[in-house]
Parts: sequence; structure tokens; C-alpha cells
Amino acid sequence: MIEFKQVSFAYNGVGEGKVEDLNFQIQTGECVVFTGESGCGKTTITRLLNGLIPDFFSGKLEGQILVNQEDIGQWELYEIAQKVGSVFQNPKTQFFNTDTDGEIAFGLENMGMAEEKMARRVKQTAETLQIESLLERNIFTLSGGEKQKIAFASVYAMNPEIYLLDEPSSNLDTEAIEELKKHIQILKKQGKTIIIAEHRLYYLGDVADRIFLMEKGEIRHVFSREEFQKMGEKVQKKLGLRALEYQTPVFKEEEKRNCAADLKVCNLSIGYNKAPVLSNINFSARKGDIVAIVGHNGVGKSTFSRTLCGLLKPLGGEVYWKGKKRTEKERLKVSYMVMQDVNYQLFADSVEHECGFGIKNPNLDQIEETLKKLGLYEYKNRHPNTLSGGQKQRVAVAVSMICKKDILIFDEPTSGLDYKSMCGVAKLLKDLANMGKVIFVVTHDFELMELACNRCLRLGEE
Repeated sequence: MIEFKQVSFAYNGVGEGKVEDLNFQIQTGECVVFTGESGCGKTTITRLLNGLIPDFFSGKLEGQILVNQEDIGQWELYEIAQKVGSVFQNPKTQFFNTDTDGEIAFGLENMGMAEEKMARRVKQTAETLQIESLLERNIFTLSGGEKQKIAFASVYAMNPEIYLLDEPSSNLDTEAIEELKKHIQILKKQGKTIIIAEHRLYYLGDVADRIFLMEKGEIRHVFSREEFQKMGEKVQKKLGLRALEYQTPVFKEEEKRNCAADLKVCNLSIGYNKAPVLSNINFSARKGDIVAIVGHNGVGKSTFSRTLCGLLKPLGGEVYWKGKKRTEKERLKVSYMVMQDVNYQLFADSVEHECGFGIKNPNLDQIEETLKKLGLYEYKNRHPNTLSGGQKQRVAVAVSMICKKDILIFDEPTSGLDYKSMCGVAKLLKDLANMGKVIFVVTHDFELMELACNRCLRLGEE
């Protein structure tokens, strides 16, 4: 049994994510979900249980956390790791190897398991989780969803008593989410205790025993499975929760003006080192389109996006913009990609400087106007790394607008976002489309597609 007794924690210098006076119990073998707006304290609870607080994240900690009536504050980190397994939202932060087999075996090696037994355990784990196709692979060649599966497998192989899953569905397609659900059901049958911090809820309705709704570091309500399943859409939206049931998105494509396409892709083949990933891609788009790019994990969505905007050279085919065939260099001048991990493309020491970074004689009036338009002006002197994920995303969008880019590509822009933030991204996409941009959105988020996208490009399907 897990018990929180008057637990409070506040990060040094950071207001978001703190928790206050938490008192609750989780029974052995129970599956509970913590949900609520970003910054409400969900992830903090997982860090309190796996020892990252206070050993890695410093701050003021009060109260007691008991596991089987023992205070885990008295345990060494290696003792916690043997009982508590964690799958982080960003799996890259927990990888220690470059190959998948080595990563799955990493925890077992640290436990001192014999080599032959370890090899059998890795094989059994892959078979149980049905990820044999991911064995003997370079981790750097995997998609985000495939990395998530390896992270889960590395924890499963260690056979802990408690599983902590932080936004486990954020990088997964619909099919992979169903696989995740089956994995959680396997753990439940094994009597494991499962704690999930999650925004996406539709796949958990008949899996979770209880759902904890958090707000500003406090538990506002605890729903039983029955209460959760009976909750209507009106209550769900009032509480700021994501959809409780999966719905196939309907794309309301408008009748297009009788005009030529602004962007045209003909027989495009993409891949690396002359090895094709996808071939014969054909489509067209016009200004104002918001196109969802969908397909299963690892199909090549990110490779396609990088090729379209000129970051990768295609293996074959042509891309036309405004009736003219464009080279990679020419496409880079009109395209901008907001990466899934936007930290990779922020370089300056302030938001204002970021907007003019690399631009000769930047127009300060234009930067100010753009920041105001995107609700970022009050943060202009802040370092980009101190902003939330959604704010960083808007900084990248601001850069694209200041550089006058016409084709914008967003890679999983709502990964790990709550309902309110997801609606904010949808509005931003529609605002950009109304400005005459061509928008592409790599996504598995059916709610975002329903709210914002008017077209869909499915990759990997004939």
C-alpha cells in the first residue's frame, strides 16, 4: 500500500508543479490516474514516489510517503528503483544505451543478473509486449512512439512492484495506445500497483480503478471507475478534461476556390542513405489549409516533414511552390518546422532576442507586434528555457512569422497537453491559416484534428 501523509512540496524558484497537504492511500494492485491542467502537480507525485524528489529536484518537502508502511525517505535510491519503475513522458531522458536490447537489459545489469538469465528476460519481455521487431535496433533510428515502447519494456523487464507512467500515451498512435492499454491490463493481472499521470483519458475508462482530479497542487475530486464512465461530455469539458471516448475525426474540407494549388508534391520518395521509407507521395495544398499528417508510429511522418521543408533531400520526386519546382534550399526559405521538442530550436538568451536571432537588422517594431499578437510580450525579457512547453512553441511560431514563412509544419504540437492548452493550439493553427499560411500538423490527437484540421494526409496506406 502507498500512503501520502500531509505531503507538500515546492520547487526552488518555480511556482508551477507544487503540491500541498496531500493525504491519500493507494491499495496494492490498484490502478489510479492523476489528471488535471498542466502544472497541477501530477508529475510531482511521480517524482516523490521514485525518489527524484528530493535527490534530483530540490525544494521544500514536508510530510511522509509510506510504501508498505515504510518511509521511502529513508530508502537509498537503488532500493527505490528495485520496487518502483518509472516511464517518463520523454523516454530519451531515461536512456543509457544506443541499442534497444542493451536498454531493456540496463536495469537488469545494475541488479547483477547473470548474463544468460538476463538474455532470457529480455526475450521474454519482448514477446510479452509484442515488440520483437524493435530488438537489435539503434535507438536513434526509432520514432518517438517506438522509444516509448522500449522505455516501458526496460521497466517491465525489472519486474517492480509499482509502475509510474508519466503521460505514457503522448507519443503513441491509436493502435499503439490500445497496445499500451493491454500492457496495463497485464500488469493488473500480475497484481502490480499502477500510477498514471495522464491527459488522454479515453483509453483508461475501463482500466483505472480511481481517477484523481488535481488543481493547483491539490486533489479536488476522486472519481470511481463507475462515476468516471457515467460522466457526460458537458461535465468533462467543464472540468477541463480530455475526451472520455475515442471519436474518429471528421474533416470538414471547404469547397476550394477554383484556383491552382499553392503547394504540390509529385511522386515524392523519402528516406535515408538511399534506403526508401515512403515512395510515390502525391498531394496538393492551398493557403489556409490545415493538413493533419497521420500514420502509425515509425511510418515516416517526421522524415516526410523534414523532407517537405527542405531539411532532408528526397530520394525522388518534385515539390512545387506557386507553380515552380523548388530545391531544398528554396523550400527552406519559405518553410518553418516547429519540432516536437522545441528546445532544439531555441538558442538566444531572451524571447525578444530569439525572435531576431540570425536575422540581419531585425525589425524591432515587427518583433514587438508579433509578440503581442501571440500573447508573449510580457515574457520578452525571459529566457526561453524558463517558459512552459506551450509558450516555447509560440516563440518558435513567432520566429516563423517574423521570418515571413508561408509553410508551417508542427510535429506533435499537443503532445502531453491538457484540454485547455490543446484548444489554445487549435486556435493558434486556425489564426495562422487565416493569415494565409499552409499548415501541416503531424499528430495522433483526434481532438486536435476535429477542432482545427480541414484535411488529412495518411502516410503508409495505399
